[in-house]
Amino acid sequence: MNTIQIIGLGAGTKEELTLKAYQALSENIPTFVRTDRHPIVEELRENIKIESFDDYFEKYSTFNEIYEKIAEELVRLANCHGKINYCTSGSPYYGDIVTKKLLNEYKDQINIIIIDGMSFIDKCIKLSGYTDYKNISILDSFEVDEFTFDVNSFNIITQVDDVETASYLKIKLMEVYPSTIDTLIIDVLENNVKKVPLYMLDQEKKYGFSTYFCILPIEISDNKVYNVNNLRRIVRILRGPDGCPWDKKQTHRSIRQHVIEEAYEVVDAIDKGDIDNLIEELGDLLFQVVFHSELGSEEGYFNFNDVVTNVCKKMYFRHPHVFGDVSAHSAEEALESWENSKLKEKNLSTYTDNLKNVPKALSPLSRSYKIQKRAAEVGFDWSDSKDVLAKVKEELLEFIEEYNKNNIENMEEEFGDLLFALVNFARFENINPDVALNKTINKFINRFEYIEKNSTKDLKQMTLKEMDELWEKSKFQ
Repeated sequence: MNTIQIIGLGAGTKEELTLKAYQALSENIPTFVRTDRHPIVEELRENIKIESFDDYFEKYSTFNEIYEKIAEELVRLANCHGKINYCTSGSPYYGDIVTKKLLNEYKDQINIIIIDGMSFIDKCIKLSGYTDYKNISILDSFEVDEFTFDVNSFNIITQVDDVETASYLKIKLMEVYPSTIDTLIIDVLENNVKKVPLYMLDQEKKYGFSTYFCILPIEISDNKVYNVNNLRRIVRILRGPDGCPWDKKQTHRSIRQHVIEEAYEVVDAIDKGDIDNLIEELGDLLFQVVFHSELGSEEGYFNFNDVVTNVCKKMYFRHPHVFGDVSAHSAEEALESWENSKLKEKNLSTYTDNLKNVPKALSPLSRSYKIQKRAAEVGFDWSDSKDVLAKVKEELLEFIEEYNKNNIENMEEEFGDLLFALVNFARFENINPDVALNKTINKFINRFEYIEKNSTKDLKQMTLKEMDELWEKSKFQ
């Protein structure tokens, strides 16, 4: 098998090359370097013929394409010459995408030998002055997004090659960090360290393969930005020996109602269009998830990571039209794909099983809505909302008939049928019955409040007629 010898040129001068690197470079075999910009390349050329891939950075439009083409060419050259050297800056193990591609995509075709050198990461850490080695994250500038950064870690972002990459990183970082937080721009070859606020990260004149961004961890006591790990620690403290007496007493069952209440408050904030309140209520709902996860962890049954892992697996499985080979060209096709995947996942063998699988803990209105929707998916449904409205009228008349007979037991049954028909009509008109009823409840409270505020006497002393007059006025407020 032909061989590519990958040599790390280190992060400094020729004297800092390892003995193995010197020996490999002295083998008199074809030698190639990713870029001429490393300071020792010209010095090595005094004794060794070296060809560079710098022209690839002009020839191809994206970095991914550049590195793919370099890897392909190196494999071709190795097959042509039998054995070649490929030299990369710093250590091949840190930040060299060509090395990563060769190891991941060509290891069965080519024998790869790696001769390490001092990494840019080591030098970057030394230049930064950061001494807490327990909590360092090394991130590739081509693979990061806002979900990658941990504000509690010292984040080192490698290979900020150009201003476009710097601008992209700035935008993603500002979704996680305060815009004024200090960041370090470090050029490891020029031994240059510059501290700038985050919002100015893309204002430098010079970027290159040796440019790194470093963001120090935020001290918890100074935090203005937190992540879910901070929330998990807070919950653990609340449940701990020195925590809150109320929090320490709670169980899954004792706070189950809070989950429902917080979910409804989220919906209420959405209905009001109140973004600040929505942020707050989503946080309260997330707190419930983290709290129940902590309870599960204490009991040894599950933890927060299990919850996250489970929902991620579910999203992958239920979206074969995104992550698999199923096609969905519309929202309707995507929904059909979702439902088919859900049936497979839950191993529901009959359509009735699918109805029974609707959680009984849902409010009766929501449970009715979901059951009707699932029945409709197999064709058991009215043709249009006019037919459903006729059914509502029919159920109302049957309820009135039992009311007139004063038959309490039958009244209860007919009242249930009437509610079920009303929910069905709501489904046809894309009305969420729970949301609609909550709106009416809030409207009732507001109008009742108007009566109380505008009455000249205590409500208990008012006649129904006086209350009704104010009630009618409240409709125009």
